[in-house]
Parts: sequence; structure tokens; C-alpha cells
Amino acid sequence: MEISVVRKRVNETIDRAKRRAADRRSRVDEAGRDFDQFLERTAVPLFRQIANVLRADRYAFNVFTPSGSVRLMSERHTEDYIEIVLDTGGDAPQIVGHTSHRRGRRVVESERTIGGPTAVTEDDLLAFVLRELEPLVEK
Repeated sequence: MEISVVRKRVNETIDRAKRRAADRRSRVDEAGRDFDQFLERTAVPLFRQIANVLRADRYAFNVFTPSGSVRLMSERHTEDYIEIVLDTGGDAPQIVGHTSHRRGRRVVESERTIGGPTAVTEDDLLAFVLRELEPLVEK
């Protein structure tokens, strides 16, 4: 094979990879902005409402808002929590719910994709949290 043909195809591959990486960075930046708005307008207020309801029913839970996430955590056991984060590792950024709870001496953790930052509604998020809350309040 001619070196000129090989060189041309290698350069095309490099250009294609650079375009794809630039597109991905753009999608991740946009998803990050959308997720920040989702946290501010939907997730954090909803988590605070849930924590208030739980406290009124004598379940000690607090809401924490570290950068880029929101966490509903038990005051009694730090291993018991539900957290929402943005996963930018795949092709399309997704909101992921991470849950951890104690079961005897072991800690059970799970992750579930909830949806895209602009696609997840307040009802979707509430349904996810309520489903994941059951093991935390059954004790």
C-alpha cells in the first residue's frame, strides 16, 4: 500500500476522533449546565421536602448538596443514603441515582439511570426516590 494512502487514512481518523471528542465535550458541558438547573429547581427542593416529611414522621434524614449532586442521608447511619449525580462517562450524559443502605453488617449499594438532564421530571425523580427509600425506612 502506498504511504500516501496510509497517511491520508490515518489523518482522516485523527480528524474524525478530534471532531467526536469536541462534540462530546460540548454535550457534556451543556448537560452539566442543564443538570445544575435541574438540581437547583427540582432535585434539591424535592429532596428537602422528602426530608421534612420523613422528619415529621420521626425518621432522621438530612439533605446535603455537595458540588454537582444532592444526597438524602440518614442521621443515624451514614451508609444509608440516596444520591443523584450526573454521569458523563457514556456517550450521552445521564442522571444516575446511587443508593446505599445497611443490611446487618454489610452495605448494599446500587446505581440506576434515571434519564437525561432535560428529560427527567419531578414525578420521575419522586418515583425513583420513593422506590429507593423503602429499604431505608423499613427498619
